[in-house]
Amino acid sequence: MKHLLIGAAALALTAPAFADGHTAVTADTVLATVNGTDITLGHVIALRSRLPQEYLQLPDETLFDGMVDQIIQQQVLADATERTKAIEIGLENETRAFIAGQEIDRLSSQPIDEAAVQAAYEAAYGDAEAAPEFNASHILVETEEEALELVSALEGGADFADLARAESTGPSGPNGGQLGWFGPGMMVPEFEQAVTDLEAGAVSAPVQTQFGWHVIKLNETRQQEVPGLEQVRAEIEPQVQQAAVAAALDALTEAADVTRTEVEIDPALIRDQDLLSE
Repeated sequence: MKHLLIGAAALALTAPAFADGHTAVTADTVLATVNGTDITLGHVIALRSRLPQEYLQLPDETLFDGMVDQIIQQQVLADATERTKAIEIGLENETRAFIAGQEIDRLSSQPIDEAAVQAAYEAAYGDAEAAPEFNASHILVETEEEALELVSALEGGADFADLARAESTGPSGPNGGQLGWFGPGMMVPEFEQAVTDLEAGAVSAPVQTQFGWHVIKLNETRQQEVPGLEQVRAEIEPQVQQAAVAAALDALTEAADVTRTEVEIDPALIRDQDLLSE
């Protein structure tokens, strides 16, 4: 679809005349006819709804001309193409997918049940408790000997951030070793345990992890309170909406007359394009 619209911005920006002053413009208003097939305003409106976002930034006049040209080109190509089994099956799939997508959009646009939002919040945060957060810095080196030398230097009055910038092999080195705030489970266990055991302002003994040897300074701690509903509403509402759509789909599937044929099929046959030409 995209390549047919390339260059649309260069088209004239004059507004098209849909009809004279005495004829109402509707979705059935014919804009062009290709080999006897009418191209209508409805076709253009439907096409616009499926355009990539970048094209929607173009002026309406430019989009209109480009889309009419695109539909004309598509019809010309469709008329010139022999209808094979592969094409017919593909059209069935595309039609099914399009209609299903429209129904998913309709279901997704239904009002969100506030009770369901509250229930989802309670399920996610009802039993949550305030958790500690840590602000720490570290210096990462390859050997324990190097780490011990760093500890000695710090005990002798060296500045932690300066040492981190000069000696750390980790990505936080240029920032003075600063790791920012993190909570439980965000660091490897050995590192987290060392941080948990420190008092604010203290420096650890060398700590070995899978990344090497660390010298850690705990800068500050705080308690991360459980967020209120309004703080996480933007996170919860999409989940509730998705669950509602899934429930509606399950109900529709349950009510449908679905019969799976008992036939043995080699799954590898999904790769056999030759079957579509038989």
